[in-house]
Amino acid sequence: MPTGRILIVEDRDSLRRMLELALGAEGYEVAAAADGRAGIRLLAEGAFDFVLTDLKLPDVSGLEVLEASRAAQPRVPVVVLTGYGTVGAAVEAMKLGAYDFLEKPLEIDDLSRLIERAIGEPAEAAVFRAPGAPQIVGAHPLLRAALRLLQRVGPTESNVLLTGESGTGKELFARSIHGLSPRRAGPCVALNCAAIPESLIENELFGHEKGAFTGADRRQPGRFELAQGGTLFLDEIGELPVAVQGKVLRVLEERTYERVGGGKTLRADVRLVAATNRDLTAMVEDGEFRADLFFRLNVFPIELPPLRERASDVPLLARHLLEEIARRHRIEPAPRLEDAAAEVLAAEPWPGNVRELANVLERAVILTEGPAIRAADLRPLLRPLAGSGERDRLKEALVEADGDKQRAAGILGMSYRTLLRKVKELDLEGVPRYRE
Repeated sequence: MPTGRILIVEDRDSLRRMLELALGAEGYEVAAAADGRAGIRLLAEGAFDFVLTDLKLPDVSGLEVLEASRAAQPRVPVVVLTGYGTVGAAVEAMKLGAYDFLEKPLEIDDLSRLIERAIGEPAEAAVFRAPGAPQIVGAHPLLRAALRLLQRVGPTESNVLLTGESGTGKELFARSIHGLSPRRAGPCVALNCAAIPESLIENELFGHEKGAFTGADRRQPGRFELAQGGTLFLDEIGELPVAVQGKVLRVLEERTYERVGGGKTLRADVRLVAATNRDLTAMVEDGEFRADLFFRLNVFPIELPPLRERASDVPLLARHLLEEIARRHRIEPAPRLEDAAAEVLAAEPWPGNVRELANVLERAVILTEGPAIRAADLRPLLRPLAGSGERDRLKEALVEADGDKQRAAGILGMSYRTLLRKVKELDLEGVPRYRE
């Protein structure tokens, strides 16, 4: 029989009593509160193994109960009860550290399974892997909250918008969403919108008919067609030209499109996962991104934390990356990362996030002699990127690359187009030795 102490914070008397009786009959010790302040007092008075709180309470919100629980007992899983259709509030709760959310009307069997899983789950599960997708490594609460959102939305057909800085692992999340979905047997097709010239992006998305333009000597399928029955991942969707945004919106609304130069209407049976490192809300306000497309994409947003906000994951992630890099270069055994070297890596701000960390480690694997990577081996690789802020790091990467913007982007672990935008934003056009 299950054991554990559970706190229920629910203002509706009938539901609160039903939960007390049902969970008590399963063997749990149950404490209950009829409002948020009473729940917060109980959290201060004793330890719990699980907390269930309604989002809407008569005094303080369930989010405040969540924050109080996180402050008093950080490792205790908190599940938030939400009304029908309040996905936005549920996502906000997950970002604040909720273990999961449940929609009303509540099924007691669903709750029982969730409690059993939450209480029995290892506190520091460090690796997540969806079927057919690469591993996602890390145990920080911010990453785990994002992973739980991924696990909730993956089996659905919802559009997903992944946000976060360049290099935080948005493509890994997209492939994991596909791996958890009913479409997993179908293709998962990716397109980086920033890597395609504006004149070619429509052709890449929708394909073309023979004779559509000079050189079009045969029919060419686009990414929507290649992803039929599966998932289409549009990375850096903030770089999509406004003229093409309307055509993507039509696909999402009507599930139809035409190839360039064609008159035949094709059906699109595709789930869309989009990603951006830009503030799409600000772009909508500035007229750079269509509001109607943003609302279609933003059905279920997941924000990925930057590496500097989960520094405790860096040693674990670095060792995982070392294994991958050594395998790719056929180096056996993989170099060992000394503890002092791991501490050096954890102290870095990593503006290019995981991608930048991987680049530094690859250079370390190639340059280091001996079975272990030491702190002294890493410092020369990090020194060119040292600086008090993002502008300094960008400037020094441009100098190190002798003005080659593609190389500088690689050093920083960011996309070429993102680098171009940041060079302009930070007024780095006049950097010594910088050139087109």
